[in-house]
Amino acid sequence: MRLRALLDTDALGLRLLGGEDELDRTVRGVMTTDLRDPSRYLSGGELVLTGLAWRRDAADSEPFVRLLVQAGVVALAAGEAELGAVPDDLVVACARHRLPLFAVHESVAFATITEHVVRQVSGERAGDLAAVVDRHRRMMTSGPAGGGPDVVLDLLGSDLDLRAWVLSPTGRLIAGSKAAGPALPAGTCAALAAEHLAATRTGRRGPHRVPLDGTTYSLFPIRSSGRSGQGARDVRETVLSDWLLAVEADAGDWPEERLDLLQGVTQLISVERDRRDAARTVRRRLAQEVLELVQTGAAPAEIAARLRVAAPVLLPGLGAAPHWQVVVARVEWDGGEVEGGPVAQSLLEEILVDPLATGPEPSDRIAVAHTGDEAIALVPLPAVAAEHDGSESGIHADALLEAVRDPLTAGLNDDGRVTLGVSAAVHSAEGLRGALEESRHARRVAAARPGRVCAAGHQELASHVLLLPFVPDDVRRAFTARLLDPLRDYDRRHRAELIPTLEAFLDCDGSWTRCATRLHLHVNTLRYRVGRIEQLTGRDLSRLEDKLDFFLALRMS
Repeated sequence: MRLRALLDTDALGLRLLGGEDELDRTVRGVMTTDLRDPSRYLSGGELVLTGLAWRRDAADSEPFVRLLVQAGVVALAAGEAELGAVPDDLVVACARHRLPLFAVHESVAFATITEHVVRQVSGERAGDLAAVVDRHRRMMTSGPAGGGPDVVLDLLGSDLDLRAWVLSPTGRLIAGSKAAGPALPAGTCAALAAEHLAATRTGRRGPHRVPLDGTTYSLFPIRSSGRSGQGARDVRETVLSDWLLAVEADAGDWPEERLDLLQGVTQLISVERDRRDAARTVRRRLAQEVLELVQTGAAPAEIAARLRVAAPVLLPGLGAAPHWQVVVARVEWDGGEVEGGPVAQSLLEEILVDPLATGPEPSDRIAVAHTGDEAIALVPLPAVAAEHDGSESGIHADALLEAVRDPLTAGLNDDGRVTLGVSAAVHSAEGLRGALEESRHARRVAAARPGRVCAAGHQELASHVLLLPFVPDDVRRAFTARLLDPLRDYDRRHRAELIPTLEAFLDCDGSWTRCATRLHLHVNTLRYRVGRIEQLTGRDLSRLEDKLDFFLALRMS
C-alpha cells in the first residue's frame, strides 16, 4: 500500500508533518518501537510507530532518524500521547533525511494502525501471489514442469511469509520452501501425516488445524485429479497415497481470499503430482512384464534381458547390473468394496525409497505392479550396495514398519489392514523367482500377527519365529498359561518380578553373572528368584528343553 492511502483513512487519525513529496512510497510492513536503535529488527519497507519514550532530549532525534533511514524505513509515525505534540527537533531531523513524518492523535491506538496496515498489505500480497500462481499454473499445465512444488512453496514464503512443506501420507518430506528453514523433524512429519489421515477418514473438510509442540499447523489435502476425481468414489481409494500441504500457521481465522489462494496452491502442486504419476507408467509396465515372466516360469535368460532393459530406466547412468529386492504389500478393507491392489501399488510407490538414491524423488527408482489386492515392487540396489552382504543392504522390514506404522494406522481407521513382506537382495535373474516367493511368504507371516500395519523380512523365515504365528490360538493360550500364569499370579501378589527375571535370564543365555549385572541384583538374589520360578512351574532351567519351552511361551504371550 502507498503512504498516501494512510492519510486518506480518517479512522487512523494521522496528520502529515513532513515529506509530502514522498507519499508514493510503498509500505510493506509495520513495526512499533521505543528502542533507541531498533535497526536490527527492521528489514526495510516498514512504517515505524513510536511513542517517543526513546527521546530524552533534542539531541536524540537526529541519530534515531538516521538509523531508521539506513534500515530502509519508509515513514515514521509519532504518537502525541506522551509529549502532547511531536517535538520540532524530530520534525527537522525527518525533513533533513527526507523521511515522511506523521503525528498520531492520542485517541488512536497504535494497534488500530497496525491492524489496518497488515490487513491492506496482506491483501495486496495475496493478490500479487495469486497472479504469480496463476501464471505458474498455466506454464505447468501447458509445457514442461515449472520447477516442482519447491517453487510454489518459495512463493508462499517470499510473498506471504508462510513456512510450508509438502508431505507424503506417511510423513516423508517431499518438498519445502527455502523460507521454511531446516527440514521438519521426522517425528513431526509423521505426526502431521497421522493427523491428516485420521481427519480425512472421519470426513472432516480441510484445512485441518493441528497444535503440535507449541506450534499450530494447518493441513491442506493435495488431491491428484488423475486419481481423486470422478473415478474415486470412495476415500479409501486414495487416502493412503494423497499428499498434503503443511503450513505453519493457524488458518482458522484466515479470510476466504487467503483460503482460496491456498486451495489454488494445492491444485498447482497436484499438477506436478499428476506429472510424476504419469512418469511412473513406464516403470509400472516394466515391473508387470518382469513379474509375468517370473510367475510363468520363463527362462532366466529371458528374465535377465527384461531386467537389463529395466535397470537404465530405474537407475540412469548405472554401469553394472544392480541387485534386486522384492517387496510385497497387501491392502485389505472390510467389506471388500474397494480393490486393494491399486491402493497397495500407490502406497509402495510412496514409501519405498532406495537408501542410496539421491535427488528430489528417490521413490521413483522402483517399479511396482499389482494384481488383485496385492502389489509387488522391484527395488533396484546398485551392486556396490550389496557386494559385501546382500542381507545387510537395501530395505529392512523393521525400519520400513517403524517409518510407516503410526500414520498408516490412522489412515486405515478400524476397517483396513496393510501387510508387507521384504525379500533378501538377489543378484541375478535366477534368484528373482525365489525372492518373490520369499517376500510373499514373509507377508503371510506378517498377516498372522496382530495390528493394522505389520511387516516381516526374509531374516524371520530362517528362524523359529516363523512357526509362532501359525500356532492355533487355543494351543497358544493353553501353552503359555500353563507355564507363565503361576509366575504372573505370584508377581501380582508379591511384586517379585519373576517374569522380567526369567526374560533376562534367558536373554543372557543362562549366565548368572551377566544376568545379575543386567538386573542390578546380587547373584544369590538371582538364584533365589530362579529357584522360585522352578518351584512354581515344576521346570528345571538348567535343562535345554525347559529353557526352550519358557522362551517360546514368552514369545507367544
